[in-house]
Amino acid sequence: MKIRGWHPLFTEDVTMSETLKAAGFTTALISDVYHQFKPDKNFNRAFDSWRWLRGNKSDRLETGPKKAINLADYTHPAYPGARAGVLQYLLNRRSWKTTEDYLAARTFGEASRWLENNADEARPFYLHVESFWPHEFWDPPEEFYRLYMKSDYKGPRLISPPPTTEKMSPVEVEHARALYAGLVSFVDDRIGKFLRDAERMGLMNNTIIVFVADHGTMMGEQGQLHKGETRIRTQVTHVPLMIYHPRQKWGGRRVKGFVQHPDLMPTVLDLVGVPPPARVTGESLWPLVESGSASRRETIITGWGEHGAVRNHEWVYIGRWSPGPVFEQLYDVRRDPKELTDVAGKNPAVVAEFRARLKDHVNSGWTITRGTFATRLA
Repeated sequence: MKIRGWHPLFTEDVTMSETLKAAGFTTALISDVYHQFKPDKNFNRAFDSWRWLRGNKSDRLETGPKKAINLADYTHPAYPGARAGVLQYLLNRRSWKTTEDYLAARTFGEASRWLENNADEARPFYLHVESFWPHEFWDPPEEFYRLYMKSDYKGPRLISPPPTTEKMSPVEVEHARALYAGLVSFVDDRIGKFLRDAERMGLMNNTIIVFVADHGTMMGEQGQLHKGETRIRTQVTHVPLMIYHPRQKWGGRRVKGFVQHPDLMPTVLDLVGVPPPARVTGESLWPLVESGSASRRETIITGWGEHGAVRNHEWVYIGRWSPGPVFEQLYDVRRDPKELTDVAGKNPAVVAEFRARLKDHVNSGWTITRGTFATRLA
């Protein structure tokens, strides 16, 4: 069975919303991630309330009118495959008039509204906020784009630039990077507004806040701009994780070493005193925060689609774990911390060892990564 992500939740899956709801928490989801709300996905399972802010990326929100949209104003001639998705997004956003209409503004605005309406009487509560941005399409408000674009650029607004820089001019690359940076700053701005709203409501005195991203993107390294399942190097997999605790004694503490997304659920449950379900595979990070010690993990394994990466403090190996075209890369992170030079050909023994580790890891996890789909959605 191929596990490529974004399949519906399995019946056997146990979510944080289900676990906290069973422990007496009021649960809410506010999201503009259209993947979560495609037919049958069921990611809103066990939330007492949920709200989907529509219109991001290729969400089938609008069908027209198309005649006023000139795709040449938004796409690169070397990347015609982007046009269908860009057209759908432009149709979806055609009614936006001000910065407040942008999806990140609406998403965090709805999160503030939920707090206003519920925080006083829905305690304890678990509010899960998902912002699809700064994913594609890279379309920030103009004032945020201008923070980063220093050259005079008069070409199309490349909200979905080509996958590689091979056929792009230097100023086009600068433009694409400025769009992405501007979008990141816009999302930061809206998160800041949301946090100020929470502070105004007095919630910073008794609320735990966890901020995490799912992945980064290449931004021109090795001539690549986007993420990809064969690009699970540090630019894509090294992401921020920050935890705010109202008891300030740990403020500013940074934990060194390897941690992963599966650690989030047991960490949050540990912080609120709820035991983690048996299906949870991560471990609570909070003892590391309290002690100030580094993670003891020597190796972590990440994956996307048919490919995985095995990483330790010396090497990162990327390879295909399932049958299909062979793809293997190896990076010496001691000498090449940005992971720019593939040295697989020079280190066949390391490649063989890490290839075996990846396949053993995948094979050992099938009892959890396989499951059954519900015949009736919650």
